[in-house]
Amino acid sequence: MSPSPRLIIIGLDCMEPSLVFEEWRDDLPHLSRLMAQGSYGRLESSIPAITVPAWSCMMTGRDPGELGIYGFRNRATREYQNMTIADGRAVRFPRLWDYLGKAGWKVAALSVPGTSPPYEVNGSMVSCFLTPSPQVTFTHPPELGDQIRSWMPDFMMDVPEFRSEDKAEILSNIHKLCDQRFTLAEKLIGQDQPDFLMLVDMGVDRIHHAFWKPMDPRHPDYTTDMPFSTAIHDYYCHVDERVGQLLAQCDEDTAVLVVSDHGAQPLMGGICINEWLMEKGYLTLKERPTEPTALDKVEVDWENTQVWGAGGYYARIFLNVQGREPQGTIPLREFKAFREQLIAELEAITFPDGSPMEVKAYIPQETYQKVRGMAPDLLVYFDWLAWRSVGSVGTGELYAKGNDTGPDDANHAQYGLMIFHDPQAPQGGQVLENSQLYDILPTMLSRYGVDGPRDLRGKVLSI
Repeated sequence: MSPSPRLIIIGLDCMEPSLVFEEWRDDLPHLSRLMAQGSYGRLESSIPAITVPAWSCMMTGRDPGELGIYGFRNRATREYQNMTIADGRAVRFPRLWDYLGKAGWKVAALSVPGTSPPYEVNGSMVSCFLTPSPQVTFTHPPELGDQIRSWMPDFMMDVPEFRSEDKAEILSNIHKLCDQRFTLAEKLIGQDQPDFLMLVDMGVDRIHHAFWKPMDPRHPDYTTDMPFSTAIHDYYCHVDERVGQLLAQCDEDTAVLVVSDHGAQPLMGGICINEWLMEKGYLTLKERPTEPTALDKVEVDWENTQVWGAGGYYARIFLNVQGREPQGTIPLREFKAFREQLIAELEAITFPDGSPMEVKAYIPQETYQKVRGMAPDLLVYFDWLAWRSVGSVGTGELYAKGNDTGPDDANHAQYGLMIFHDPQAPQGGQVLENSQLYDILPTMLSRYGVDGPRDLRGKVLSI
């Protein structure tokens, strides 16, 4: 008899490797045991290193360009300011559980980003944090939703308003979301005995955004004796305990992969990208607002605009090209030279004190294997994501203190983590080097003898 599950993946969105591998390892006995008996290491994320598209990159073995998903919001058409949310319907490649299901495995995929709306699998699926509410169809099969509501009448899809000042309520909801996901996994293992189960807890990401400042003296607004200073540490310990409880429900030969899609770091500040573009003369408004306002809420003079940008963890830069955009101003023959000039100017941005800032502008055609959909012309990291991109106009300043979408303590980091332990083939604390999230799919397919495409981006890891 095969173990049930044969393979379990515990996704912990945004879990930071330095906290698990170094700072708090002695406080995380279950994760530490998996590390000591298996393989572990930092896992390089996608570019951009954000939840959407990173989990879909990991599960498909495709990069954002191949997926045509460059962030949470993407250009839907060449019309200006027409951005749409990339939900699961944007993912047009099979994912790990699809390959396993086709090979006869009974699967369960719980709350993996990129699965809303849910779709038919050989087993069960519970959709992700993009689900509007548990009142819509959020499971396959649909009747599983009724069962979940009977188990948990207050079933949550995400932590509501996690960028707010109601910290006690946020913390309570983060723990509640975590407990619901792990309890659901335990119930489905007992009821359905799947061959494969994957869950993703978004609570790690949410707690970083809400509570990093009181934990980390590096944060610009940190002071001693701040409330909630142990909230993240205590949550990591709670997650570790839930991992141990979940694995106790699995067979002793179940292989387990713990993985995060990216890491986290203190949010040091923001670059007001559209204010910078206006200062450079690349972006022209018909009337400047007197208070911070989203760019899509103001009237842009497109006939006199060459470039505009979008905010977020990184900056998305769009060029207004003749024949491509409705009122394009940059001749196509000048596009590459203009882009090179713009990159040089972006990479010359400094910290507020004038010291050099590391700014990296990525060209999609040079970063991805293919470029589908309407990619930004540039994706820009400021100080390796320690500074975010602020898209609002009307700030009157190049530098912002934080996030223009609400209180926020943390930004993402390029490296997440992975820990793999197979009791049938223990490794004994092997440290993995140069691993990328693209490697997860080919590694799992190879390990279990399941055929997959030959044009995947990742490599097979020795785990």
